[in-house]
Amino acid sequence: MLSREELKELSEIKPDGGYYVSLYLNVNPVTNPRGEYLLHLKNMLKEASESTDRAIYKKVKDDLEKINSYVTSNKREFKKGLALLSCEQAGFWREYNLSVPVKNSLVIDETPFIKPLLDILDNNPRYLILLVEKEKARLFVVHLGEIVEYGEVETPDVPGKHKKGGWFALAETHYQRHIDYHVGLHLKEVVKRLEAFLSREEIGLIFIGGSEEAVAMFKEMLPETVKARIKGQFGAEMFLRPDEILQRVEPLLAGCEAEEERRIVDELITRAMKGDSAVLGLEDVLNAAVEGKINTLVYVEDFRATGSRCRECGFLTTQSLQDCPYCSSAMEQIDYMVDLISQMAVEKGARVEVLAHETDRLKERGNIGAILRF
Repeated sequence: MLSREELKELSEIKPDGGYYVSLYLNVNPVTNPRGEYLLHLKNMLKEASESTDRAIYKKVKDDLEKINSYVTSNKREFKKGLALLSCEQAGFWREYNLSVPVKNSLVIDETPFIKPLLDILDNNPRYLILLVEKEKARLFVVHLGEIVEYGEVETPDVPGKHKKGGWFALAETHYQRHIDYHVGLHLKEVVKRLEAFLSREEIGLIFIGGSEEAVAMFKEMLPETVKARIKGQFGAEMFLRPDEILQRVEPLLAGCEAEEERRIVDELITRAMKGDSAVLGLEDVLNAAVEGKINTLVYVEDFRATGSRCRECGFLTTQSLQDCPYCSSAMEQIDYMVDLISQMAVEKGARVEVLAHETDRLKERGNIGAILRF
C-alpha cells in the first residue's frame, strides 16, 4: 500500500548511470468509457521514442515495452489512476492501482518521478470513521478515496425500552438505570476496541457518526488524546452503505483540509515576513532544499517551474544556463523544478504540503515557500 515511508525510500534512490521510467495514466472508466487511455499511452510512448536522446532511449526501451505490455494485456480492472515505475537495469518495478485520478505523464529520469504520488498522499489523508449507537458500532478506514470496513462491535443483550403503564411503570426508573448500565458497558467496549486499533494504525483524523445522544455519551468516555483527533461528527443510521457514509464525511474532511492549509500558510507567510526561518519564492526555496534546511515545503497544486540542471555535478538553478558555473559541463533544461525540489525535501525528511484550497495568498508570493529547520 502506498505510504510516506515507501515514498521516502523511493526518494533516496541515487543516480547510478541507469534511467527510470515513471508512467502516470488516467484509467478512470468514467472518463475513459471505451478504453481511451490506451490511445493516450500509445501517444506518450511515441513521443518518448521521438524526443528522448538515443543513448538514453536504448537504456529504457525494455522498460517502455514492459509498461506497454502491462497496461495493454492486464486482465484485472483498473480503478481511476495508474502509476508504474520501472528500471529494468536495476531490477526495479513498482505499480500502484489508485482509487484517485492522476494526470497523464511519462517521465524518463535518473531517479523515479514521485511528485504525483506525494500530491495524492497529501490530498488524501488516511482517516477513521466510527458509527456508534447504543448497541452497535462500525469502524471504517478511508485511504486514497477508498473506504474499508475494519470491523464492528455489537452488544445484543442491551435491553430495549418497554411500553409505559401497568406493572412496569412502577419499576420504570430502575429499568432505565438497567438500560443505561448495559449501554455503558457496550460503549466502554467500543472505546477499548478503538484505542487498540489506534495504537497499531497511523490515523490522524477521526469522524464520528450516529444519533446525537449516542455520540455524546461515547465522546464523554474517550481519553483526551483520542478526543483531540476527532474533527467532526454527523448524523447517520447504522445501516448505511460505505459509499453513503463517505459522502456524509467528505464535506467535513474538506473543511479540515482547508483549515490546516490556512494554518500552514499563515505560519509560513508570517515567519517569512519576519525573517524567522522561512522563505518564499522558487529561488530561495531551491537554495534551502540544496542545503537541506527545509522542514515543511509548501506549494500550490499544479505549480510548474523550469530551470537548468548539470548532468555531471547535479547543480540546479532556476536560470536558463548553457554551461555549469562549477564544472563547465553542459546544462540541460528541465520543466519539473518543483518535482526535484519535492524529492530533495522528502529525501531529507521534510514534510510536503500541497495546497488545494488555501492558494491565493501563496500565489501572490511566488506559489511556493518553505518553513526551515534553522
